[in-house]
Amino acid sequence: MNRILALATVTALFGSLASAATPADTNTGWPQFRGPNRNGISPEKGLFATLKDGVQVVWKASLGTGFTSMAVANGLVYASGNAKDQDTLSAFDAATGKPAWAYSYPAKLDPNQYEGGPNATPTVVGAVVYGFSKDGLAICLDAKTGKEVWKVNLPQEVGAERPDWGFSGSPTVEGQALYLNVGKYGCCLDRTTGKVVWKSAGDKAGYATPLPFPASKPTTLLIFGGTALAGVDPSTGKMLWEETWTTSYKVNATDPIISGSRIFVSTGYGYGCALFDLSSGKPQEVWRNKAMRNHFNAGVLVDGSIYGFDDATLKCLDWGTGAQKWEQAGLGKGSLASADGKLVILSDKGELVIADASPVGYKELTRTQVLSGKCWTSPAIANHHIYCRNAKGDLVCLEVK
Repeated sequence: MNRILALATVTALFGSLASAATPADTNTGWPQFRGPNRNGISPEKGLFATLKDGVQVVWKASLGTGFTSMAVANGLVYASGNAKDQDTLSAFDAATGKPAWAYSYPAKLDPNQYEGGPNATPTVVGAVVYGFSKDGLAICLDAKTGKEVWKVNLPQEVGAERPDWGFSGSPTVEGQALYLNVGKYGCCLDRTTGKVVWKSAGDKAGYATPLPFPASKPTTLLIFGGTALAGVDPSTGKMLWEETWTTSYKVNATDPIISGSRIFVSTGYGYGCALFDLSSGKPQEVWRNKAMRNHFNAGVLVDGSIYGFDDATLKCLDWGTGAQKWEQAGLGKGSLASADGKLVILSDKGELVIADASPVGYKELTRTQVLSGKCWTSPAIANHHIYCRNAKGDLVCLEVK
């Protein structure tokens, strides 16, 4: 599809990205990767009002091997795993853990210096849920029944090369547009039909999720590719600007953090982090350092402080200056989310830690062993419950004691 036709199609079907309804408008809970506002923060209040003895397990389930996080919407919990060379996107009753449905398709486990399995978290929008496999199979299912609505083999459809560790960015929906990190600058599908609206060729994709950046003028979609962070026109896929970011092995895996006109970017392998200002329309560096090197889990921004893992050390940085406020070892290559002024941390050995989100210092409130084995997947928070998984696919639903 040429760009003129693409522009006309998107304008007619979707309207502008700035006015489009987002998943957060139509769902409660945690309907997509990193929550309703794609920033790792739950809007829930009072979650820790009775915090005394950590958390307790409400129910357990099995997903199969993988690293997808959980989406929670419509009274169900959605996540994916792999067993016997099949990926399965499963749905469970959020209150009881009772299986609701499962949708499977052939897929190699594909361990590559880790256990393997699917990486991209499902995205729930209204009555449907979207999934995305390491090999580039995009699927749309009925969210209540798991019945297939459509599926598209994107590498075959758009001619994009699979990254070394498989496609990993989760589906992003804005209005009728479905964005995926495929190709150098991403691609766009009509979310109702799965038809390709625009595509990009070139370098391998990165591993992060596409993010709308509505504060920019013009409105921009952020695509963290294999070698650069790019701003693209969400209607046509045209590259508006590009900021080179060359992490080893092209592992640009963590989602940027957006606040106002500024974007925080951090990657591992010794590369580091930076804050950029886009008020002029293109990235202007505010600061850069190596105090935080997020390997595969992004941090959270709470009240002017960034909390995240510098490889295997939890740290707090000042948003405005990049100055380090504190660090805490002992949690490994963990992950975190935030709710009600607290950090919800999952260590890489399965300890669920609740701590204050404060730049003054690290203050741990509770620590509970909730899983065993490798835990590299960030938790989800919905309806006063916390959902966690490990690499082999053990899923736990937790409530605060």
